Formats: sequence, structure tokens, C-alpha cells
Amino acid sequence: MTTASICTIGDEILIGQIIDTNSSYISRELGDAGIRVREMLSIGDDHDRIVQSLRKELENSDIVITTGGLGPTKDDITKAALAELSGSSHYVEHPGQMEMVYRILHSRGLEVLDINRQQAMVPDSCEVIVNRLGTAPIMVFRFGPERFGHQATLYSLPGVPHEALGAVADVVNDIKSHYRLDSITHRTIMVYGMAESALSKLIEAWEDALPPDMHLAYLPNQLTGVRLRLSVYGGDRQENAARIEERFSALKEILGDMVYSDGDDTLQGAIGRLLRGSGKTLSAAESCTGGEIAHLITTVSGASEYFLGSVTSYAPEIKIRVLSVSPETIDSCGIVSSGVAAAMAEGVRRLTGSTYAVATTGWADAYGDEHEPAGTVWVGVAGPAGTKTARFNYKNDRKRNIERFSASALNELRKMIESDLKA
Repeated sequence: MTTASICTIGDEILIGQIIDTNSSYISRELGDAGIRVREMLSIGDDHDRIVQSLRKELENSDIVITTGGLGPTKDDITKAALAELSGSSHYVEHPGQMEMVYRILHSRGLEVLDINRQQAMVPDSCEVIVNRLGTAPIMVFRFGPERFGHQATLYSLPGVPHEALGAVADVVNDIKSHYRLDSITHRTIMVYGMAESALSKLIEAWEDALPPDMHLAYLPNQLTGVRLRLSVYGGDRQENAARIEERFSALKEILGDMVYSDGDDTLQGAIGRLLRGSGKTLSAAESCTGGEIAHLITTVSGASEYFLGSVTSYAPEIKIRVLSVSPETIDSCGIVSSGVAAAMAEGVRRLTGSTYAVATTGWADAYGDEHEPAGTVWVGVAGPAGTKTARFNYKNDRKRNIERFSASALNELRKMIESDLKA
């Protein structure tokens, strides 16, 4: 199978000044094309280190893709390092990229300086894919088997995300024209409601029975649960997809309503699919989550069709005055309790006239009371069939607890809606 390494170049990533979003996108695109990414690497702005690291990657991978270090300033040294690596004797002007330099700068009302023209100068050892989104070219260096023991190609992309990602399609097409690519078949289901370790134990027998060529990955995320991905490398894609579907069908029998989606998804996305086009609506009442649930719901395109609004009832008097929570319930059960969560959900449902409502009340950090310890949340969900509550306790920092509280609330809501639709 054709393999690849992805290398980011620049101190700004190593010191945490920026987040590398390029590599994950490039990796997904390569995987979809049938190229297996074997390594991701970040290299600082050091000429010798760049040369040495890329030489090693070219020895171990068929394809190396770099991003970064191609700007007009003196700290952008990737081009010089690639010239040395490829044995270039001099630089030449690439007319297509020079034309793009003039076009882009003139469109911005900027003068074309010598430093800008230098960007269209490339090592004579490379081919160029014109960068239509920026001034730095996409350089392609091809090496025969005598250099690294196998056919190897290095693609140098700009580091600016919209330029790098915009170049990926051209790079993949070039790879396809020079390499025979095998298929990679991935399939994912989303699971919520069980920790990764417990989930692994529950499905141990199922996992042990997987064919040798089928690989399972656990990809946990506190906002979305555990993403289970089955992969098959090589073979017929359609046949492998059918084999994976058969295995996942058996897994769903084991996991039941913990499975909320076939494919990469979020809990709020799953709720949106359930409600969209149904005529049913949703509202939220939040205390400890401080609006996070409403935020997550409204990240879904089309949420205005079913989401009516929310109340962030942080203070007890707002719970009482706006949501009609009984003061006696708060006094007898505690502000963080099943009774308050249920009353909040019912109150916001009445207030907005929504079909469903979800509510949270909890202690997100080091504080608790005589009723409940720190890290506890009570979730209330209300709908046509009644009201349910659920208690969760997480021992994380405040931010992570709020995220987990919100995800748990969305999952309880999702289960209620699914149950109603099946009834």
C-alpha cells in the first residue's frame, strides 16, 4: 500500500502559537484516496534539521507532504532546504506562479516587490503546481528508486490553511497519476453512555471475532462519546463496506440505544435529524451549563426549525420567577436535585410551548452542598410522555465538567425523542 508522511515546518507550531489543522485534513483526504499515512511530524525552523528529517521521511514513505516555511520573509527557509535535499544547482522563475503573484497583489491594490517576485523562483529540480490561492508555489520533487530505494515524491505546500487545503485536490490527483493506489474502507458508528474502557470490555468477544484484515479503532471525545471505526486496507471497496456493515449490525445488537449515529456525528446533530421535518420543537433551561447546550444545538444548520430558545437560570430566583420552580422543592431537595431538574424542564417547556425540553442543574467545580458533591449534575428531560431525570458525576475541571454535563443532557434528550418516535 502506498504510504505517506505529513510534515509541518515552522517554530510557530512547536511553541504552540498556532494549531496545526492542515495535517488532519490532509490525512483524511489521503486516506480517502487509498494512501496510508504512517507518520505526522513537526519540524522547527532549522535548515539542517529540515533536510535531515525530510530525508528520513523519504526513505520510509512513498510520499512526503510538507506545509509551511514558504513565505516571502527571511525566516521562511523551506525552499532552500528542499533545494539542498534535491541537489538543485540554481533557481528558475516559474511563469505561471509569477503571473499569479502579480494577479493576487494587484487585486489587493498592492505593489509587487522584489521579495514577492522571489516567491515564484523555484529550485530547478522541481515541478510546480500553480497555487491559485496565494503567491507561494506548490513544489513537487520526484526521486527515483536509486536515491531512497523506492520511488518517492515530496510535495511542498504553503502553511496558510486555506492555501494548503486548497492545494490538496491537485496533489491527490498528481499522486493518482504516478502511483497505483489500493482502496481503504472506513466505517464509523457513534456511541455515547459508556467510558472507553468499559465499552472495550463489553464488546471484547465481538472485537476478538473480527477478521484479521479488519481493524477497530476507539476514538473518544467527551462531547460526542466514543467513535468506533472499522477499517479494511486493500481489496474491493464495495465488498469491504458490506462486510463492515455486517459486523456493525451485530455490534448494534450488543450496544442498543448507546449507538446514536452511523457515521461521524454529534449528539446535537443526531437530535437535529430526529426533529427536522417532524413539526416537533425543543427548548432548554440551563443552570450549571450556562448556555452550552443551547450553543451546541444551534451549531447545527437548520436548528431554527425546531429550537425555540433557552433560559439560563443561573440564580435560584430566576428558576423560581421565570421557570416556576417551587421554593419548597429547592429547600427540601437542594438546588442540585432531581426535583429541581424536572421542574426546570417542565417550566421551560410550558414557557416556550415546546414539544421537548432539557434542563441542567449541578456543581461544575470544587463546590457542592449537603445534598450533592462537586462534579454532580442532574439532567431533566420533559416531553409528551412525561418527565425523566438522570444524575451524573464527573471529576474534572470546571470547563470539562460543563462540556460533559452538556453532552450527557443532550444524550438523555436524544434517548427520549428516539423512544417517542419508536412508540
